[in-house]
Amino acid sequence: MSRYRNRIVGHCRMRAGDLIPHEWNWRRHPRRQRQVLRDLLREVGLARSLLAYRRPDGKLQLIDGHLRRDLDPDLVVDVEILDVTEEEANKLLLSLDSLAALAETDSAAAEQLRQLTATQSQALDNLWRTLAQASASTADTRPNSSALHDQFFILVECRDEQHQAALLEKFHSDGLVCRALL
Repeated sequence: MSRYRNRIVGHCRMRAGDLIPHEWNWRRHPRRQRQVLRDLLREVGLARSLLAYRRPDGKLQLIDGHLRRDLDPDLVVDVEILDVTEEEANKLLLSLDSLAALAETDSAAAEQLRQLTATQSQALDNLWRTLAQASASTADTRPNSSALHDQFFILVECRDEQHQAALLEKFHSDGLVCRALL
């Protein structure tokens, strides 16, 4: 028996626009990200469920999947339903993307995968190149993580890709260990 509770209580298919967006969703989706997702949906299709929980009024409120909901509200999507409280939903909303952002990139493996993966999308190709370049540029300056007990981060929101590139260049020249995130 697992020591963790399984909070997944069901799945359903429904119109994306009928899901209630979470009022505390702190993620913003710039034009570039929207284009990357549109291109990925065209090339691959839907590959992940949206994540929601049932509110006291019976409606489903999103925890993850706001951009997919907003891109095409009439799209019928798969929704994974959790049995969580509002407080637990807030914890997930604040943690899911943040937790994924803590992962480190194996730049050699990422570059090999990029070389094996074809796309007609300039937006996807740019995304993949940016990820490989950013991880490669910080790999040599990253301290030995096993020697660290605490790590502290600052997330800087950029206006656009050019602003992000300029800040990365400045931070690198200042000797800071940093990487690009989307």
